[in-house]
Amino acid sequence: MILEPVVTEEMAEVALCMNIRKKVTAKDLAPLCGKSVEQTEKLLMDLAYAGVCFVNEIDGVDTFWYDTWVPGIMEMMVNNKENVKKYPQIAEAFEAYGRVRGPKTTGSFPVGVGLMRVIPIEQAIMGETRRASYEEVSKYLNDNDIFSVADCSCRTARAVMGEGCGHLSEDMCIQMGHAAEYYIRTGRGREITREEAFEIIKKAEENGLMHQIPNLDGSGKTHAICNCCGCSCLSLRTAEMFINADMVRSNYVSKVDREKCVACGECVQHCPVNALQLGQKLCSKEPVITTIKREDTPRDTEWGEDRWNVDYRTNRKDVVDTGTSPCKTACPAHIAVQGYIKLASQGRYTEALELIKHENPFPAVCGRICPRNCESACTRGNLDEPIAIDEIKKFIAEQDLKQEHRYIPKIKHDYGKKIAVIGAGPSGLSCAYYLAVEGYKVTVFEKQPVLGGMLTLGIPAFRLEKNIIHAEIDILKELGVEFKTQVEVGKDISIAQLRKQGYEAFYVAIGAQKGRKLGIEGEDCDGVMTGVDFLQNVSLGKQTKLSGNVIIIGGGNVAIDVARTAIRTGAKTAEMFCLEKREEMPALQEEIEEAEAEEIKINNSWGPKRILTENGHVVGVEFKKCSSVFDENHRFNPVYDETDTIIVKADSVLVSVGQAMDWGNLLSDSKAEWNPNKTIKADPFTLQTNEPDIFAGGDAFTGPRFAIDAIASGKEAAISIHRYVQPGQSLTIGRDRREYHQFDKEAIIFDGYDNIPRQKADHIKETTLKDNFKDPRATFSEEQMKKETERCLGCGATVVDEFLCVGCGQCTTKCKFDAISLVRKYDGEGVAYEDVKPVVVKTVLKRKARIAVKKVKKAFIHKK
Repeated sequence: MILEPVVTEEMAEVALCMNIRKKVTAKDLAPLCGKSVEQTEKLLMDLAYAGVCFVNEIDGVDTFWYDTWVPGIMEMMVNNKENVKKYPQIAEAFEAYGRVRGPKTTGSFPVGVGLMRVIPIEQAIMGETRRASYEEVSKYLNDNDIFSVADCSCRTARAVMGEGCGHLSEDMCIQMGHAAEYYIRTGRGREITREEAFEIIKKAEENGLMHQIPNLDGSGKTHAICNCCGCSCLSLRTAEMFINADMVRSNYVSKVDREKCVACGECVQHCPVNALQLGQKLCSKEPVITTIKREDTPRDTEWGEDRWNVDYRTNRKDVVDTGTSPCKTACPAHIAVQGYIKLASQGRYTEALELIKHENPFPAVCGRICPRNCESACTRGNLDEPIAIDEIKKFIAEQDLKQEHRYIPKIKHDYGKKIAVIGAGPSGLSCAYYLAVEGYKVTVFEKQPVLGGMLTLGIPAFRLEKNIIHAEIDILKELGVEFKTQVEVGKDISIAQLRKQGYEAFYVAIGAQKGRKLGIEGEDCDGVMTGVDFLQNVSLGKQTKLSGNVIIIGGGNVAIDVARTAIRTGAKTAEMFCLEKREEMPALQEEIEEAEAEEIKINNSWGPKRILTENGHVVGVEFKKCSSVFDENHRFNPVYDETDTIIVKADSVLVSVGQAMDWGNLLSDSKAEWNPNKTIKADPFTLQTNEPDIFAGGDAFTGPRFAIDAIASGKEAAISIHRYVQPGQSLTIGRDRREYHQFDKEAIIFDGYDNIPRQKADHIKETTLKDNFKDPRATFSEEQMKKETERCLGCGATVVDEFLCVGCGQCTTKCKFDAISLVRKYDGEGVAYEDVKPVVVKTVLKRKARIAVKKVKKAFIHKK
């Protein structure tokens, strides 16, 4: 199947006269195949260009030989870009070969003797006194003088099959010596210097890839270094799918120092074979998974398909069954909370900021407006009070804002592809940030004259000052993101026109920028406005002077912002009326208290019946008593007592009972569909709509939520868009679904912990709060921040599956706490192809004996 499209009958006749790894010239081979030397030379060169055999010039004469199928011939065939594109069955055969042959090797190769071998990232074993030179990447580069670089054959094959994982293949795998000469000569790779090879190794490590070598040339010898990902590599599949890690592993395994580990999750995210998961560190009354032990392995157990992990490319697991730290679990963006708290405690503020920005580009914003799900879930709250996580994050972000040279992430690639983001709110900005870091040319289109969406237009400055938003957006500008304001897509320009301008994908994140109406009598009279419109007008500097008595209808955070803004724009009094009881109000307790500190009265359990008017202007509101808001299934289904009513005089009414989307003509002439509530339909994981090149997220997809939810969906959209615009990439394969769950906090044993009180940020005196739009909340001092970080219980830790770990060392390069290291556990060395058979036979016999002994032991135990 793999040879048929590119090997003719004549070429096959010549190939059949060759022997594996035996070098011959055309002159040697011509008599054996009954052809002239010239004809034989031509057919051998055709075979070489197809990828069936090597060619090198030795002593001035072209010399040919063929290698093993894998690693060897199949990779070389896939690396012929023209052929693999024309004949995709070449890629399919490459993938199928290992899937069929892989199980036959299970348990048969001792550590170090497999056809491919993991070489640890050198930095990870520098402190290991027993390391051998054959375990160092630098040895192989320094031992050779000629180098080439080519596309990764595994990722190329996966992409041809439409199963790419998002890790791209270009210029990733290095050939040396005879392989480099062959690759350069046949156009499979380009010649590079040793220095360039080292740079490629460095870039691969920075991008989360690990190293493997073909392992059939003998100990300390190889002709290639592959830079691999676990989600596409057909060699690592033997560990992940067949659980046969011995076939590829290095002599090392990962070890976690639980005292140092803070469960930031960086190692878990970057482990290519999912050998690391997040767990817990605190003592518990219930059993807790602290190590992953496998009772059965291929070394001593008969191994069949029932023991494989067939879906390893889509079922990645981030957390052990007993759970991990609640803060990371509860955060919609799953930020490494414990990680940045620990870094802040050590004064490593830039590193802490970098860790936060892996998941959230706007820590200064979120440090002021986040709903603090992490704090609500914080384990410390079961002991006394939760850690002031948001205040710590705010302090970290403030340090960066004060710097002359702020932290700007390194751009990973330069793809040159154009992406359009529609909407400059938190979700659109988040998507733009991560796409820019990845290497795309991003343009953000915003119909308003200012950037930030509801961050700027819907949140008053006394909660989020505009200069903070601008400072965060400045980083996107530094990354090359282009902004076009006062451009409404669907009105001023269409998506179809943008496609013609070269935009290859679109992220729709227009938010919920329109206020909902009540649908009651009198609502359209003068003096009645939605809270959203009111806040936008204030933010844009439009005339919004109020006077007299102002009624605010609603009980959420936006309603409180509206009430507090009303006081600041001239209202004599501001009264809130909401359906919910005090304890049911959706507004955060902190915001309720701030409103009451400004003498805003909150009237609970009242719903509007009608708005009273005189001469077309509001004069009051009639309310009816709300006896319950939710039914027995906690669905919104208010019940009223129509006989219990009150009339409240009003000079203005601001309605803040929810938000809605205003789609305009944005998606006319597209296949996009909407839900009954006018949110857009999209895949909940990939965020792709029915129009393949259009993705959607944030409030436009979920309905009104918090900024951190929108930020999280923006990052997921960026991942999807990256995969979509790159040929052959799947939107789901090899993608982390980030499914976290917390441990049982009720089972934690709290004996012996400190009683340090929670730190409180200073506030401006309450008497001055109503007089201006300045944020009254101060930032922690450094002393306060340090004291607060001491309160963190550090309740999570990484757990290692030592058998599955292949010892690549990628985890050690991502850990900022020196909490994970490679430890030498094995002493396996490579064996030349010619010497492999007796080693394998010996291993197979030993394995059969171990299986037999294990069966006898189990039978004996069962009888007892």
